[in-house]
Amino acid sequence: MTALPETTEMVDPVPGAAAPHLPQRTELVQLLTPEGDRVAHPDYSLDISDDELRGLYRDLALVRRWDVEATALQRQGELGIWASLLGQEAAQIGAGRAMAESDMAFPTYREHGVAWTRGVDPLHVISLFRGVDNGGWDPVATGFNLYTVVIGAQTLHATGYAMGLQRDGAENAALAFLGDGATSQGEVNEAMIWAASFSAPVVFFCQNNQYAISVPLERQSRVPLYQRAAGFGFPGVRVDGNDVLAVLAVTRAALAAAREGQGPTFIEAFTYRMGAHTTSDDPTRYRLASELEEWKLRDPVARLKAHLSRTGIADAAFFAGVDAEADELAARIRSGTLEMPDPAPTGMFDFVYAEQTPQLAQQRADFVRYQASFEEAGE
Repeated sequence: MTALPETTEMVDPVPGAAAPHLPQRTELVQLLTPEGDRVAHPDYSLDISDDELRGLYRDLALVRRWDVEATALQRQGELGIWASLLGQEAAQIGAGRAMAESDMAFPTYREHGVAWTRGVDPLHVISLFRGVDNGGWDPVATGFNLYTVVIGAQTLHATGYAMGLQRDGAENAALAFLGDGATSQGEVNEAMIWAASFSAPVVFFCQNNQYAISVPLERQSRVPLYQRAAGFGFPGVRVDGNDVLAVLAVTRAALAAAREGQGPTFIEAFTYRMGAHTTSDDPTRYRLASELEEWKLRDPVARLKAHLSRTGIADAAFFAGVDAEADELAARIRSGTLEMPDPAPTGMFDFVYAEQTPQLAQQRADFVRYQASFEEAGE
């Protein structure tokens, strides 16, 4: 059973290893308790208005509804696959809202919440999972790169982009998203080496949702993930990933440090994947139902709602309005998905290279003839 870390954590050794248990000091940044109470942290403070708090709740609620609707569409055969963010909304909304307009995000394939904060239309994300295009948004206009399915590759993209910013003298930063499983990939370690060596203005934002598909965290690392940053020579911090306020404060500070020339930071957002890794996964095969029930008590949306209700920042009319907006969003997502036209089969050849090669042109011509043969046969 995975619990939020206390001030000291005992890390079990890799099965079969001779090393003893290793005590590790873990500090969890939290500004909003699971019960919805504001708390202070000596290193991170957050000056936020009531309007901004209500805006964060709206973000969390609408992104969750988007996710639920997309999962339903996949189950009904309308999407090829879907990577749910259920349970990770606070980590994504907090990080996304911490970005400046000129910053650039490099997502995996699950950062729908970050896409939302960058103004990406949900249908432009849905179209990718429906298989009608490669992602319908403009990365330059939104400051949000296209989704990356190759595990960890986006950290190299982000580091290279950050080094380019550095050489251009731009006062911007890159935010690279990754999961806990990606920290075992060579690309991620290479990216952090380069980022440290050149003090690149990049922040590595790891959503530790406790499972790399089916492998639990304790099988991957004998130390808390944020402590790995010290080995590369830059700061690491662990934040309560279900606390949108803490994530906002920590990510905002890390991005500011990057823009000021202080180099990279590694953020470990300690959270939990409430659903399956993707809709092709069955999490009941590798985790206990009791663990899921425990984490439901730390739900990021319910946590902020409790705070808003208890303090009088939001009333029943506000929550009803958000629910109505969520219904409208779900209806738009459903109708927009079903109305998406199928792409031309030859479209797969159009964006392989900037300029078409003779070999690719020949392949396209062969494919067109192959398709025509079915029409000639009356099929």
